[in-house]
Amino acid sequence: MKALVTGGTGFVGSHLIETLRRRGDDVTALVRSPGKATTLGRLGVRLVPGDLHALPALRQAAEGADVIYHVAGVVAARDDAEFLRANREGVANLLAAAADVGHARFVLVSSMAAGGPSARGAPLSGGETPRPVTGYGRSKLAGEDVVRAAALPWVILRPPMVYGPRDTEVLRLFKLARWGVAPVFGQGDQELSAIFGPDLADALVAAGTSPHTVGKTYLPCHPEVFTSGALARQIGAAVGRDVLVLGVPEVIGRGLLAVIGGVAKLTGTASVLSSEKAAEFFEPAWTGNPAALMADTGWAPATDLTRGLADTMAWYRNEGWL
Repeated sequence: MKALVTGGTGFVGSHLIETLRRRGDDVTALVRSPGKATTLGRLGVRLVPGDLHALPALRQAAEGADVIYHVAGVVAARDDAEFLRANREGVANLLAAAADVGHARFVLVSSMAAGGPSARGAPLSGGETPRPVTGYGRSKLAGEDVVRAAALPWVILRPPMVYGPRDTEVLRLFKLARWGVAPVFGQGDQELSAIFGPDLADALVAAGTSPHTVGKTYLPCHPEVFTSGALARQIGAAVGRDVLVLGVPEVIGRGLLAVIGGVAKLTGTASVLSSEKAAEFFEPAWTGNPAALMADTGWAPATDLTRGLADTMAWYRNEGWL
């Protein structure tokens, strides 16, 4: 098959491209900086310079594609308008360009943040009424709405926390664990789902190639559910340390996030952390049920949390990140 991938130089996108190339698929990547995409070039990927607001580049990249995997997006922004420009308008631009040059299947990598939190003990399936609690989540939902209104066949996936080799977000937790400490918001009893990066890549390919996925929204994750405290302890085990899990009371956590967000606003920088993010950190659960995706595609996550964290730690160590 011929596939277009956006966000191919990032964590999830790079794993997806490797999976596609192992299948023998022809892959095109839209890249903002060709200099950062030399590894993709060595994999035999066709590189098209451009971004999600350069319509000629989008048409060039999408021409001839059988499936488009839209992975690119913004997770930190200075305001809601900046989120929407990337996560809604960027989606709309890519869809319009793709419709101009073909009839590819469009696979959107959204986020569990678009659907919102789950209740404790009740993982989401993807069919619930969305309840995003942050500007990021609202922007991802807005992008989904654009996809659902498009003429192209589409599939939407809402992954939860994604971790694995090359990830820089969970890396911060590994670095703290090496010091024997693990701060968590609340009492460490928030319920979570996660997915290992290469497993997510497999899920995306399954969604992009199965005849049963068009027009559906899925939660690609491992079915195991764990708490934030358990995650901290398992990261400690992966680095070979018994960690002290330090609960951050809600009043203190909200204050810290407000300060961090305020400093970011004053300095004009984009930050993942803000007062609004407290609405996410102090929810009781962010969990998903992958059963529908597994039933429709035959995909199954191969890596549980214990193995995934161990493999991630081994990669960090081998690459000199830890």
